[in-house]
Amino acid sequence: MRVVDTSAWIEWLLDNPLKAELALHWPSREATLVPTLVQHELTKWLCREASEAAADQAIAYTMRCHVVALDTRIALRAAELAGAHKLATADAIIYATALEHGAGLLTCDAHFEGLPGVEFIRKPAG
Repeated sequence: MRVVDTSAWIEWLLDNPLKAELALHWPSREATLVPTLVQHELTKWLCREASEAAADQAIAYTMRCHVVALDTRIALRAAELAGAHKLATADAIIYATALEHGAGLLTCDAHFEGLPGVEFIRKPAG
Protein backbone atom coordinates (compact mmCIF):
# COMPACT_ATOMS: atom_id res chain seq x y z
CA MET A 1 0.00 0.00 0.00
CA ARG A 2 1.13 3.53 -0.71
CA VAL A 3 -0.10 7.05 -0.08
CA VAL A 4 0.51 9.43 -2.98
CA ASP A 5 1.11 12.95 -1.69
CA THR A 6 -0.60 15.91 -3.33
CA SER A 7 2.72 17.09 -4.79
CA ALA A 8 3.11 13.81 -6.70
CA TRP A 9 -0.51 13.91 -7.93
CA ILE A 10 0.04 17.42 -9.27
CA GLU A 11 3.29 16.53 -11.03
CA TRP A 12 1.61 13.46 -12.54
CA LEU A 13 -1.36 15.52 -13.73
CA LEU A 14 0.90 18.17 -15.29
CA ASP A 15 1.92 15.55 -17.86
CA ASN A 16 5.54 16.71 -17.85
CA PRO A 17 8.76 14.64 -17.96
CA LEU A 18 8.49 13.89 -14.23
CA LYS A 19 5.28 11.94 -14.97
CA ALA A 20 7.30 9.13 -16.55
CA GLU A 21 9.50 8.86 -13.45
CA LEU A 22 6.46 8.90 -11.16
CA ALA A 23 4.76 6.23 -13.27
CA LEU A 24 7.57 3.84 -12.36
CA HIS A 25 6.62 4.19 -8.67
CA TRP A 26 2.86 4.83 -8.93
CA PRO A 27 0.78 2.20 -7.13
CA SER A 28 -2.22 0.48 -8.66
CA ARG A 29 -5.60 1.87 -7.62
CA GLU A 30 -6.07 -1.14 -5.39
CA ALA A 31 -2.81 -0.35 -3.56
CA THR A 32 -3.36 3.42 -3.26
CA LEU A 33 -4.48 5.07 -0.03
CA VAL A 34 -5.91 8.55 -0.52
CA PRO A 35 -6.21 10.75 2.57
CA THR A 36 -9.27 12.98 2.39
CA LEU A 37 -6.86 15.90 2.88
CA VAL A 38 -5.19 14.97 -0.43
CA GLN A 39 -8.62 15.04 -2.09
CA HIS A 40 -9.16 18.52 -0.65
CA GLU A 41 -5.75 19.84 -1.78
CA LEU A 42 -6.07 18.25 -5.21
CA THR A 43 -9.55 19.70 -5.77
CA LYS A 44 -8.44 23.15 -4.65
CA TRP A 45 -5.42 23.09 -6.97
CA LEU A 46 -7.29 21.70 -9.99
CA CYS A 47 -10.18 24.17 -9.67
CA ARG A 48 -7.65 27.00 -9.57
CA GLU A 49 -5.22 25.73 -12.24
CA ALA A 50 -7.46 23.73 -14.57
CA SER A 51 -11.22 23.40 -14.16
CA GLU A 52 -13.95 21.97 -11.98
CA ALA A 53 -14.36 19.21 -14.56
CA ALA A 54 -10.70 18.25 -14.16
CA ALA A 55 -11.13 18.25 -10.37
CA ASP A 56 -14.23 16.06 -10.66
CA GLN A 57 -12.38 13.61 -12.88
CA ALA A 58 -9.41 13.37 -10.51
CA ILE A 59 -11.62 12.91 -7.46
CA ALA A 60 -13.61 10.24 -9.29
CA TYR A 61 -10.33 8.38 -9.82
CA THR A 62 -9.36 8.73 -6.14
CA MET A 63 -12.76 7.41 -5.09
CA ARG A 64 -11.86 4.11 -6.78
CA CYS A 65 -8.81 3.88 -4.49
CA HIS A 66 -8.88 3.40 -0.71
CA VAL A 67 -10.00 6.76 0.73
CA VAL A 68 -8.86 7.35 4.32
CA ALA A 69 -10.64 9.93 6.48
CA LEU A 70 -8.83 11.89 9.15
CA ASP A 71 -9.62 10.38 12.54
CA THR A 72 -8.40 11.04 16.07
CA ARG A 73 -5.61 8.46 15.90
CA ILE A 74 -4.18 9.96 12.70
CA ALA A 75 -4.62 13.51 14.05
CA LEU A 76 -2.69 12.74 17.23
CA ARG A 77 0.09 10.98 15.35
CA ALA A 78 0.26 13.92 12.94
CA ALA A 79 0.72 16.30 15.88
CA GLU A 80 3.68 14.23 17.08
CA LEU A 81 5.19 14.04 13.59
CA ALA A 82 4.76 17.77 12.97
CA GLY A 83 6.81 18.54 16.05
CA ALA A 84 9.41 15.83 15.54
CA HIS A 85 10.05 16.55 11.85
CA LYS A 86 9.00 20.20 11.58
CA LEU A 87 6.22 19.36 9.11
CA ALA A 88 3.32 21.63 8.25
CA THR A 89 -0.06 20.37 9.44
CA ALA A 90 -1.18 19.05 6.05
CA ASP A 91 2.13 17.26 5.45
CA ALA A 92 2.04 15.74 8.94
CA ILE A 93 -1.52 14.45 8.41
CA ILE A 94 -0.62 12.87 5.08
CA TYR A 95 2.54 11.27 6.51
CA ALA A 96 0.67 10.07 9.62
CA THR A 97 -1.97 8.50 7.40
CA ALA A 98 0.70 6.50 5.60
CA LEU A 99 2.39 5.41 8.82
CA GLU A 100 -0.88 4.48 10.55
CA HIS A 101 -1.71 2.17 7.65
CA GLY A 102 1.77 0.69 7.29
CA ALA A 103 2.03 2.26 3.85
CA GLY A 104 4.82 4.04 2.04
CA LEU A 105 4.54 7.64 0.90
CA LEU A 106 5.28 8.72 -2.68
CA THR A 107 6.06 12.44 -2.86
CA CYS A 108 7.82 15.21 -4.73
CA ASP A 109 7.78 17.44 -1.64
CA ALA A 110 11.30 18.02 -0.26
CA HIS A 111 9.91 18.38 3.28
CA PHE A 112 9.62 14.58 3.37
CA GLU A 113 13.07 13.75 1.99
CA GLY A 114 14.91 11.27 4.19
CA LEU A 115 11.95 10.32 6.39
CA PRO A 116 11.32 6.59 6.94
CA GLY A 117 8.91 5.01 4.48
CA VAL A 118 9.12 7.92 2.04
CA GLU A 119 9.89 7.55 -1.64
CA PHE A 120 11.00 11.03 -2.69
CA ILE A 121 11.11 11.93 -6.38
CA ARG A 122 12.97 15.20 -6.84
CA LYS A 123 11.49 17.81 -9.16
CA PRO A 124 13.93 19.00 -11.84
CA ALA A 125 15.60 22.32 -11.05
CA GLY A 126 14.17 25.26 -12.85
